Amino acid sequence: MNSESKIYVAGHRGLVGSAIVQRLEQEGYGNLLMRTREELDLKDTRAVDEFFAEQRPDYVFLAAARVGGILANDTHPVEFLRDNLYIELNVIEAAHRHGAKKLLFLGSSCIYPKFAPQPIKEEHLLTGELEPTSEPYAIAKIAGIKLCQAYDREFATDFISVMPTNLYGPGDNFDLETSHVLAAMIRKFHEAKEGGEPRVTVWGTGTPRREFLYVDDLADACVYLMNNYSGSEIVNVGVGKDISIAELASLVRDAVGYEGEISYDTSRPDGTPRKLLDVSRLAELGWKAKVPLREGVERTYRWFVSTMAAGVRG
Repeated sequence: MNSESKIYVAGHRGLVGSAIVQRLEQEGYGNLLMRTREELDLKDTRAVDEFFAEQRPDYVFLAAARVGGILANDTHPVEFLRDNLYIELNVIEAAHRHGAKKLLFLGSSCIYPKFAPQPIKEEHLLTGELEPTSEPYAIAKIAGIKLCQAYDREFATDFISVMPTNLYGPGDNFDLETSHVLAAMIRKFHEAKEGGEPRVTVWGTGTPRREFLYVDDLADACVYLMNNYSGSEIVNVGVGKDISIAELASLVRDAVGYEGEISYDTSRPDGTPRKLLDVSRLAELGWKAKVPLREGVERTYRWFVSTMAAGVRG
């Protein structure tokens, strides 16, 4: 990419897309294409094709997706499978049809088997059963990966796929019905602090281990890979370290300044026991994460408080 390249960021108002836009702007890329969901419904095949035919983007970051935590995935499996398939099929096909030089597809670490060896290598894809609570979303993301690889093989395109671990940061979704675990914890602990509640209840046993990547680090990795990697093999993006949910709860409690107790609702699902990515391929390509988890959580909480006070999100 260069400063004159026409770059389309699909999903530019989401957690990942907005961070990618910010990173591109910081690096001097000024010719950015962005459309809101109201302006361009990515599930509409004809509308997507017309957009690509008119705008002819050189590079595409496909960060648009229907996303959510365990509850949202388990409650709306049709929407998570159907909507993500539509988005992927439409954008990837249009990018090929209208001559995009390169496309970066954002996958997810939930594509890997529930009981994959740890840390999870890229080659562990499709070697075992998926976690049932996120299976529809995972299947859609796997389809996107395979579609990019198929275009590369059949049409010699340059469509790459990256698999980020669990994400968090400014711009996250803090709705308790649809958010991921870290954002949900931040909101729960904040509201308990403000309301003087004696305890906060966390889903599950607290024993599962998760890896968390600050979204600005992911954005930096995506821009780096767009400029420095071409290949059909998927690339994990993470920090290479994990933490138990119980340890995470304590960390968030400290960042928020909540002084009450933490309890665990063991009737709620834990999800995958452990999910730590092997990031050696990414390290060999010359990139590693920079933001420590505690610092990232503190930054995210400050953003949450300022945004909530302004009544923008929540």
